[in-house]
Amino acid sequence: MSKSIYLINPRPDAPTYFGAEAYAAYGFAPAVYLADVVLVTVAAVIPSGFDVRICDEQISPVDFDMPADFVGITGKINQERRMIELAREFRRRGRIVIFGGCRASLSPERLGPECDILVRGEIENIADRLFGDLQRGTWQREYLGDKPDLRKLPLPRWDLYPNHRALLASMQTSRGCPFECEFCEVAQYLGRTPRHKEPGQVIAELDELYRYGYRLVFLCDDNFTAFRVRAKELLAALRDWNDARTQGRVSFSAQISADCARDPGLLRLCSDAGLNYAFVGIETPNQASLKEAGKRQNLGDIAAQVEMLLAHGIMVTGGMMVGFDADTKDIFEQQYELSMTIPVPIFTATPLAARMATPLFARLQKENRLAEDCPEASGVLPCVTNIVPARMTLPELMAGLRWLCNRLYRPEAFCERVLRLIDRIVLPAPRANSSGPNAALQPRPIDVECAAVTGRVLRLGAAEAAAMARIGQRLKEKPWATPYVRSAVGSYVQIRHIYQSTGIWDAALGAQTRPQW
Repeated sequence: MSKSIYLINPRPDAPTYFGAEAYAAYGFAPAVYLADVVLVTVAAVIPSGFDVRICDEQISPVDFDMPADFVGITGKINQERRMIELAREFRRRGRIVIFGGCRASLSPERLGPECDILVRGEIENIADRLFGDLQRGTWQREYLGDKPDLRKLPLPRWDLYPNHRALLASMQTSRGCPFECEFCEVAQYLGRTPRHKEPGQVIAELDELYRYGYRLVFLCDDNFTAFRVRAKELLAALRDWNDARTQGRVSFSAQISADCARDPGLLRLCSDAGLNYAFVGIETPNQASLKEAGKRQNLGDIAAQVEMLLAHGIMVTGGMMVGFDADTKDIFEQQYELSMTIPVPIFTATPLAARMATPLFARLQKENRLAEDCPEASGVLPCVTNIVPARMTLPELMAGLRWLCNRLYRPEAFCERVLRLIDRIVLPAPRANSSGPNAALQPRPIDVECAAVTGRVLRLGAAEAAAMARIGQRLKEKPWATPYVRSAVGSYVQIRHIYQSTGIWDAALGAQTRPQW
């Protein structure tokens, strides 16, 4: 007799920088910025004897009456509270609940008691045993996965996903990161030795995503350029694939290291392949903080590295952190000064946070420097941390960060950074079928909605309207830069929404010249 399983990606516990909460706030149907690759990856390894349904709760509500034999719930640290809420309700209704994914793997002592079956680690190599046990009704309390060979993985089940409500597709081409950043938990979950899919696998998955209408694809590897030989091989395949498209090129985005700017050959391949957007964990201008955190790949001239990326048509979004042990109260002004000297419109400003499985958590726990009322925090929002800073008080850290967030996103400051981007970014070399990012794209309905949401920036106030007028004038000189600007403005609308919904937005703070302690 066949069994059924209901896979759920819970909504985040709070709005995020890379969410799409502004959609619902402005009256549109719920949507996601990034399609969830975890659900479709897990669905792909479930045997054919199971009826599989999936739910991304950011798009559609969870159906608690779903007649499933098993309910599988995945999630990250910023979804933990909702994971537990869902599990308790399904268990109350008599369902067997399975937890898996990053959060369940790294914090089993917190999540284990809230489920019937705990899956730790990566699922692929234990899928046959796990689902065979579920089919027979002889399951164990816990399963421990290992590191699968990604070259043997099946195509993700994108046919099960509500693709029409996702702005960007997500595609994972590797797992693992060789770097040793103290605050990062990737290595604890996926290992330090990167494992890769073959280029042919990636192309097959791209064909599927292209068929569903995606023309923006996020390569969600933890660090796409960490292993450069492999990155170049894959980029060459992406270049050739993109050149052969007849219904619009795809623009790729990825998480990369700043030090890849030292490899012009790699950047040329990024440009030729259509990798037009990159998230770079810039973190801080404080070199002592970078050394403290073990982020040696960032040591160097970050401004020159960003300029190199822009010279190859790659727009940068910057990660920014405050609260390292080497940070004093001057760090907030230093971060703001950095933001206004490099052509990066969008920064994700967050406090340093110690996640449970990281070396940072272990060190601060030993030093008795974890906040008692917040033993763990996600580090993905600008309003929560669990660290006790070394050179300032926790209230001073949060006050300074609030000042920094408001200062960064004053309309005038954001406008200046966008203008600098327009001035500095270079048109990628024309390819066979396009003169720029998404030049031949036929918009999907959600893309039309995205343009409408982006246009809401004009309603935020007179200063915002004036900023957009200045940006529009400058774009007349470089109309091909419009997709880059549209991306930045869309992020600005989301950031303003989450700042206001979390209560940290205060336009008056933007007028201050320094934090008021």
